[in-house]
Amino acid sequence: MSVLIERKRGDRRSLPVEAVTPASLGAVRKRLAAPQKRWLEECAFSAAPGSHVLLADAQGKLARVLVGVDPADALGALAGLPMTLPAGHYHLAEEGVALDAQQAALGWALGAYQFTRYRKARRAPATLAVPAADLKALAPLVDATALVRDLVNTPTEDMGPEQLGDAVQRLGKAHKAKVRDWVGDELLKHNFPTIHAVGRASHRAPRLVELRWGKSSHPKLVIVGKGVCFDTGGLDLKPSDGMRWMKKDMGGAAHAIALASLVMQAKLPVHLTLLVPAVENAVSGNAMRPGEVITTRAGLTVEVDNTDAEGRLILCDALAYASEQKPDLIVDFATLTGAARVALGPDLPALFANRDELAQAVLAAGQRSADPLWQLPLWRPYRRMLDSYLADMANAGASRHAGAITAALYLERFVPDSIPWMHLDTYAWNDADRPGRPRGGEAMGLRAFFGFLAARYRP
Repeated sequence: MSVLIERKRGDRRSLPVEAVTPASLGAVRKRLAAPQKRWLEECAFSAAPGSHVLLADAQGKLARVLVGVDPADALGALAGLPMTLPAGHYHLAEEGVALDAQQAALGWALGAYQFTRYRKARRAPATLAVPAADLKALAPLVDATALVRDLVNTPTEDMGPEQLGDAVQRLGKAHKAKVRDWVGDELLKHNFPTIHAVGRASHRAPRLVELRWGKSSHPKLVIVGKGVCFDTGGLDLKPSDGMRWMKKDMGGAAHAIALASLVMQAKLPVHLTLLVPAVENAVSGNAMRPGEVITTRAGLTVEVDNTDAEGRLILCDALAYASEQKPDLIVDFATLTGAARVALGPDLPALFANRDELAQAVLAAGQRSADPLWQLPLWRPYRRMLDSYLADMANAGASRHAGAITAALYLERFVPDSIPWMHLDTYAWNDADRPGRPRGGEAMGLRAFFGFLAARYRP
């Protein structure tokens, strides 16, 4: 969080960053000194969004930065600056085009992120001075986003099921929460058969990690995250290009862990349960085979049509266990289907809900926090695509139609209609560098869901 610092009254150490648009540039020119005007002309600065120019004073020292912005995109307005401006302290100038100051500061902080576990930082980012109230509000969001990015970016050799469980343990210790797990054959003993079936082929034992926090008298909230630390596809092996980035298949768990941290840090009045089924979907002599039938925790039998549809298998036992608690709300996060990416692209997570009012509330929270989602339907006639000739259902089917919807419908079978439930199918990844969104792991839907939960439980 050191990239954002508190701006104190009368402090002149920071340099102004003035937001401008092509329409406002003419007025800005009028109040600049003649050498600065000439410099703008030499630089051909047009205030295009994402561009910036440095202005010096009469002594040749940096005095001001002009940055071209799109006022409708406050989050991205300053996001490209922390790694391009000279190192030092800056602040958003009051003279500039009006921006949502908190969103602009958040974008700055997100643009300063660097993953430094395996190499040194490229450079020190420039810092932005913000009011104390903004700093207090933004710090948890910035830290939670960095947590998601760090967990997803870490290769599987250092982020297997045990290490993912360790992340939950650290979170529990920080917030005095209770943490327990079921590892290896303990999953069978305690009736989590699908988690065991998916993870049994790996030399690293599968596990279900549970964190509990809060007063039992408060509404019960369960957050579930898919923790497939690497996905080969199992015996239905992925091709090499499909397997290359499968270290990120625990992105749902990363989101769940980060959201739980936000809930606890905000001390929301909930009785929180975090569930992370953590596995590697590997290949060995005892790997789960296509055609097997598994009796799930809920008692439903599932035919394994495709071993590469493993995420829904580990989630279904976790969701059944969550439902046994009769919670006020269940939320699950998963990097579940390529179909969601085909439908909505990499930036829009697919939202499913068994209560439309819940979906609308989360979508509105996403709009407020510049963290957009898109609702897809739980179109129940498509359940027939998961029919099995010998079990209650299959985990996949022959048709490639509506893959994100059928995956969500599979999960829905394990949540009773009486329990409100939402499912987010997220990419958790940036394929290329963009301002505020560096290549690699990404939090998508995190701010939207935290905003929703904060409004629901602390209106």
